[in-house]
Amino acid sequence: MNKYLGQLIELQKIDIEIDSFEPKIKEAREELDGVLKKQSDTLLEVEKLDEEIKETELKKRKNELHLEELSAKLKELSEKSNAVKSEKEIKALQLEEDIAKEQVDFANEEIERFENLKEQKEAEIAELKEAYESIKGELQELEQKTSKELEAIEEEKREVYDKKQKLLSEMTQNVIIFYEKIRRWAGNTTVIPVKKQACYGCYMKINDNTYAEVIKAEEITTCPHCGRILYLEHQEEEQKA
Repeated sequence: MNKYLGQLIELQKIDIEIDSFEPKIKEAREELDGVLKKQSDTLLEVEKLDEEIKETELKKRKNELHLEELSAKLKELSEKSNAVKSEKEIKALQLEEDIAKEQVDFANEEIERFENLKEQKEAEIAELKEAYESIKGELQELEQKTSKELEAIEEEKREVYDKKQKLLSEMTQNVIIFYEKIRRWAGNTTVIPVKKQACYGCYMKINDNTYAEVIKAEEITTCPHCGRILYLEHQEEEQKA
Protein backbone atom coordinates (compact mmCIF):
# COMPACT_ATOMS: atom_id res chain seq x y z
CA MET A 1 0.00 0.00 0.00
CA ASN A 2 1.07 3.56 -0.72
CA LYS A 3 2.71 5.01 2.39
CA TYR A 4 0.55 8.14 2.31
CA LEU A 5 -2.68 6.18 1.96
CA GLY A 6 -1.81 4.14 5.04
CA GLN A 7 -1.15 7.35 6.94
CA LEU A 8 -4.48 8.83 5.83
CA ILE A 9 -6.37 5.74 6.97
CA GLU A 10 -4.63 5.97 10.35
CA LEU A 11 -5.25 9.73 10.56
CA GLN A 12 -8.96 9.29 10.00
CA LYS A 13 -9.11 6.63 12.73
CA ILE A 14 -7.51 9.09 15.14
CA ASP A 15 -9.92 11.86 14.10
CA ILE A 16 -12.86 9.52 14.69
CA GLU A 17 -11.46 8.76 18.13
CA ILE A 18 -11.07 12.49 18.85
CA ASP A 19 -14.66 13.16 17.77
CA SER A 20 -15.85 10.46 20.19
CA PHE A 21 -14.62 12.46 23.19
CA GLU A 22 -17.36 15.10 23.00
CA PRO A 23 -20.22 12.60 23.59
CA LYS A 24 -18.09 10.93 26.30
CA ILE A 25 -17.72 14.27 28.09
CA LYS A 26 -21.43 14.98 27.66
CA GLU A 27 -22.31 11.57 29.07
CA ALA A 28 -19.92 12.02 32.02
CA ARG A 29 -21.57 15.37 32.83
CA GLU A 30 -25.14 14.29 32.15
CA GLU A 31 -26.07 13.28 35.70
CA LEU A 32 -24.27 16.27 37.23
CA ASP A 33 -25.90 18.71 34.78
CA GLY A 34 -29.29 17.17 35.59
CA VAL A 35 -28.80 17.76 39.33
CA LEU A 36 -27.48 21.29 38.70
CA LYS A 37 -30.62 22.04 36.69
CA LYS A 38 -32.72 20.59 39.50
CA GLN A 39 -30.92 22.89 41.95
CA SER A 40 -31.45 25.90 39.67
CA ASP A 41 -35.14 25.05 39.17
CA THR A 42 -35.58 24.74 42.95
CA LEU A 43 -34.11 28.22 43.52
CA LEU A 44 -36.30 29.68 40.77
CA GLU A 45 -39.38 28.07 42.36
CA VAL A 46 -38.45 29.57 45.76
CA GLU A 47 -38.04 33.01 44.14
CA LYS A 48 -41.40 32.60 42.40
CA LEU A 49 -43.13 31.66 45.67
CA ASP A 50 -41.47 34.61 47.44
CA GLU A 51 -42.92 36.93 44.81
CA GLU A 52 -46.34 35.29 45.17
CA ILE A 53 -46.17 35.76 48.96
CA LYS A 54 -45.39 39.47 48.50
CA GLU A 55 -48.35 39.77 46.13
CA THR A 56 -50.56 37.89 48.61
CA GLU A 57 -49.48 40.20 51.45
CA LEU A 58 -50.24 43.21 49.27
CA LYS A 59 -53.76 41.94 48.52
CA LYS A 60 -54.29 41.13 52.19
CA ARG A 61 -53.19 44.65 53.14
CA LYS A 62 -55.61 46.18 50.63
CA ASN A 63 -58.44 44.23 52.24
CA GLU A 64 -57.30 45.31 55.71
CA LEU A 65 -57.34 48.95 54.58
CA HIS A 66 -60.78 48.44 53.05
CA LEU A 67 -61.91 46.87 56.34
CA GLU A 68 -60.70 49.94 58.25
CA GLU A 69 -62.65 52.15 55.85
CA LEU A 70 -65.77 50.01 56.32
CA SER A 71 -65.43 50.10 60.10
CA ALA A 72 -65.24 53.88 59.98
CA LYS A 73 -68.25 53.95 57.66
CA LEU A 74 -70.30 51.70 59.99
CA LYS A 75 -69.43 53.95 62.92
CA GLU A 76 -70.52 56.97 60.89
CA LEU A 77 -73.79 55.25 59.89
CA SER A 78 -74.44 54.36 63.53
CA GLU A 79 -74.03 57.98 64.55
CA LYS A 80 -76.33 59.12 61.72
CA SER A 81 -79.02 56.61 62.69
CA ASN A 82 -79.31 58.25 66.11
CA ALA A 83 -80.01 61.60 64.45
CA VAL A 84 -82.51 60.65 61.71
CA LYS A 85 -86.20 60.54 62.45
CA SER A 86 -88.04 59.68 59.22
CA GLU A 87 -88.71 56.04 58.39
CA LYS A 88 -87.42 56.57 54.87
CA GLU A 89 -84.05 57.82 56.13
CA ILE A 90 -83.86 54.97 58.66
CA LYS A 91 -84.44 52.38 55.90
CA ALA A 92 -81.85 54.00 53.63
CA LEU A 93 -79.28 53.98 56.43
CA GLN A 94 -80.17 50.39 57.31
CA LEU A 95 -79.68 49.30 53.69
CA GLU A 96 -76.34 51.11 53.51
CA GLU A 97 -75.31 49.49 56.82
CA ASP A 98 -76.29 46.00 55.57
CA ILE A 99 -74.23 46.46 52.40
CA ALA A 100 -71.24 47.67 54.47
CA LYS A 101 -71.55 44.65 56.80
CA GLU A 102 -71.62 42.29 53.81
CA GLN A 103 -68.47 43.99 52.54
CA VAL A 104 -66.90 43.59 55.99
CA ASP A 105 -67.69 39.86 55.96
CA PHE A 106 -66.23 39.52 52.47
CA ALA A 107 -63.10 41.49 53.41
CA ASN A 108 -62.57 39.28 56.49
CA GLU A 109 -62.99 36.15 54.36
CA GLU A 110 -60.46 37.47 51.85
CA ILE A 111 -57.98 38.33 54.62
CA GLU A 112 -58.34 34.80 56.04
CA ARG A 113 -57.96 33.30 52.56
CA PHE A 114 -54.79 35.29 51.88
CA GLU A 115 -53.37 34.31 55.29
CA ASN A 116 -53.98 30.63 54.50
CA LEU A 117 -52.50 31.07 51.05
CA LYS A 118 -49.40 32.71 52.53
CA GLU A 119 -48.99 29.87 55.06
CA GLN A 120 -49.34 27.32 52.26
CA LYS A 121 -46.68 29.02 50.14
CA GLU A 122 -44.34 29.37 53.13
CA ALA A 123 -44.72 25.64 53.77
CA GLU A 124 -43.87 24.96 50.10
CA ILE A 125 -40.77 27.17 50.42
CA ALA A 126 -39.69 25.27 53.54
CA GLU A 127 -40.00 21.97 51.63
CA LEU A 128 -38.08 23.37 48.67
CA LYS A 129 -35.29 24.68 50.91
CA GLU A 130 -35.05 21.26 52.54
CA ALA A 131 -34.86 19.67 49.08
CA TYR A 132 -32.22 22.25 48.09
CA GLU A 133 -30.01 21.24 51.03
CA SER A 134 -30.39 17.59 50.01
CA ILE A 135 -29.40 18.47 46.43
CA LYS A 136 -26.29 20.30 47.72
CA GLY A 137 -25.13 17.11 49.42
CA GLU A 138 -25.81 15.09 46.30
CA LEU A 139 -23.90 17.63 44.21
CA GLN A 140 -20.74 17.34 46.27
CA GLU A 141 -20.55 13.59 45.65
CA LEU A 142 -21.43 13.96 41.96
CA GLU A 143 -18.89 16.73 41.38
CA GLN A 144 -16.11 14.54 42.77
CA LYS A 145 -17.22 11.54 40.72
CA THR A 146 -17.64 13.60 37.51
CA SER A 147 -14.31 15.34 38.04
CA LYS A 148 -12.50 11.99 38.16
CA GLU A 149 -14.29 10.77 35.03
CA LEU A 150 -13.48 13.99 33.15
CA GLU A 151 -9.84 13.83 34.21
CA ALA A 152 -9.60 10.28 32.86
CA ILE A 153 -11.19 11.40 29.58
CA GLU A 154 -8.83 14.37 29.33
CA GLU A 155 -5.83 12.10 29.90
CA GLU A 156 -7.06 9.75 27.17
CA LYS A 157 -7.71 12.75 24.94
CA ARG A 158 -4.15 14.06 25.43
CA GLU A 159 -2.73 10.67 24.48
CA VAL A 160 -4.78 10.58 21.27
CA TYR A 161 -3.79 14.17 20.39
CA ASP A 162 -0.13 13.28 20.96
CA LYS A 163 -0.57 10.29 18.67
CA LYS A 164 -2.10 12.55 16.02
CA GLN A 165 0.69 15.11 16.31
CA LYS A 166 3.29 12.37 15.93
CA LEU A 167 1.55 11.06 12.81
CA LEU A 168 1.16 14.54 11.33
CA SER A 169 4.89 15.19 11.86
CA GLU A 170 5.60 12.15 9.70
CA MET A 171 3.25 13.22 6.88
CA THR A 172 3.88 15.69 4.06
CA GLN A 173 2.05 18.99 4.21
CA ASN A 174 0.40 18.56 0.81
CA VAL A 175 -1.20 15.25 1.86
CA ILE A 176 -2.48 16.79 5.11
CA ILE A 177 -3.98 19.77 3.26
CA PHE A 178 -5.58 17.42 0.72
CA TYR A 179 -7.10 15.33 3.53
CA GLU A 180 -8.38 18.34 5.49
CA LYS A 181 -9.94 19.84 2.37
CA ILE A 182 -12.07 16.72 1.82
CA ARG A 183 -12.75 16.30 5.56
CA ARG A 184 -14.38 19.74 5.72
CA TRP A 185 -17.42 18.34 3.94
CA ALA A 186 -16.99 14.54 4.25
CA GLY A 187 -16.18 14.46 7.99
CA ASN A 188 -15.27 10.98 9.19
CA THR A 189 -15.98 9.47 5.78
CA THR A 190 -13.02 11.19 4.11
CA VAL A 191 -11.12 7.93 3.62
CA ILE A 192 -13.58 5.24 2.66
CA PRO A 193 -13.36 1.55 1.66
CA VAL A 194 -14.36 0.15 -1.72
CA LYS A 195 -16.64 -2.89 -1.59
CA LYS A 196 -18.03 -4.74 -4.59
CA GLN A 197 -16.38 -2.09 -6.79
CA ALA A 198 -18.45 0.66 -5.14
CA CYS A 199 -17.43 3.65 -3.03
CA TYR A 200 -18.92 3.17 0.43
CA GLY A 201 -19.12 6.93 0.89
CA CYS A 202 -21.53 7.72 -1.91
CA TYR A 203 -22.42 4.07 -2.76
CA MET A 204 -21.77 4.67 -6.46
CA LYS A 205 -19.99 2.06 -8.60
CA ILE A 206 -16.55 3.13 -9.74
CA ASN A 207 -15.21 2.40 -13.24
CA ASP A 208 -12.69 -0.36 -13.98
CA ASN A 209 -9.72 2.01 -14.36
CA THR A 210 -10.33 3.68 -10.98
CA TYR A 211 -10.91 0.29 -9.35
CA ALA A 212 -7.62 -0.99 -10.77
CA GLU A 213 -5.82 2.03 -9.26
CA VAL A 214 -7.45 1.32 -5.89
CA ILE A 215 -6.29 -2.30 -6.07
CA LYS A 216 -2.72 -1.29 -6.92
CA ALA A 217 -2.74 1.31 -4.10
CA GLU A 218 0.39 2.90 -5.56
CA GLU A 219 -1.13 6.38 -5.49
CA ILE A 220 -3.90 8.11 -3.55
CA THR A 221 -7.08 7.48 -5.53
CA THR A 222 -10.31 9.44 -5.11
CA CYS A 223 -13.86 8.51 -6.01
CA PRO A 224 -14.77 10.02 -9.39
CA HIS A 225 -18.32 10.65 -8.09
CA CYS A 226 -17.85 12.16 -4.63
CA GLY A 227 -14.13 12.85 -4.31
CA ARG A 228 -13.49 10.76 -1.19
CA ILE A 229 -10.17 8.92 -0.79
CA LEU A 230 -10.56 5.22 -1.61
CA TYR A 231 -8.91 2.03 -0.36
CA LEU A 232 -9.60 -1.71 -0.17
CA GLU A 233 -10.19 -3.17 3.28
CA HIS A 234 -7.59 -5.90 2.82
CA GLN A 235 -5.06 -3.14 2.08
CA GLU A 236 -5.66 -1.76 5.54
CA GLU A 237 -4.99 -5.19 7.03
CA GLU A 238 -1.76 -5.43 5.04
CA GLN A 239 -0.75 -2.00 6.34
CA LYS A 240 -1.23 -3.18 9.94
CA ALA A 241 0.84 -6.30 9.23
